[in-house]
Amino acid sequence: MIIFPDTDHPKLHDILRDGAIGVIKTDTLYGLVGRAEDEKAVERIYSVKHRDTTKPLIVLVAGETQLFDPLPTVLSSTIDNYWPGPNSIIFESPNAPKWLRRNGSTVAYRMPANENLKRLLLEVGPLVAPSASREGEPPLEIGLQAEAYFGDEIDFIVDGGLVLDGQPSHLYHVTSGGDMEKVR
Repeated sequence: MIIFPDTDHPKLHDILRDGAIGVIKTDTLYGLVGRAEDEKAVERIYSVKHRDTTKPLIVLVAGETQLFDPLPTVLSSTIDNYWPGPNSIIFESPNAPKWLRRNGSTVAYRMPANENLKRLLLEVGPLVAPSASREGEPPLEIGLQAEAYFGDEIDFIVDGGLVLDGQPSHLYHVTSGGDMEKVR
């Protein structure tokens, strides 16, 4: 396991591109991350988390250009109210890889406000980022806890210090009628 002090390290970029998964502090919680376009990395995350494989993962993007499909029309004038920030938005995304849609047609996307994380996303592409914990357990509060928690099941940790509020992102769904519905 490799421990990085920040997300700007070129070795981190390389191993993510090669399929690594690990723990990174996002703007909400520590996330268990891997490249969204790497099916094997995504499936490893499901395995490590013991997550129900029918439950899709949130995809972090640096900007609209990293979405697999255009924003729904309903969001075109209001997206600045949600992004960047701790808001994940579920919408139809038929061009997203099937392993992200999990037999459905939607994907939850989030553009984080954390500038270091956004630089990483620009460098390596979209990342899936469920909370860094086993399914149903509380998320980690300090990055270095991941070493004892996950052991050799993960490849790296980026230690960003203590998570202060420990709240997951807000989750919204764009309905087929074009309305925004708060899910959590």
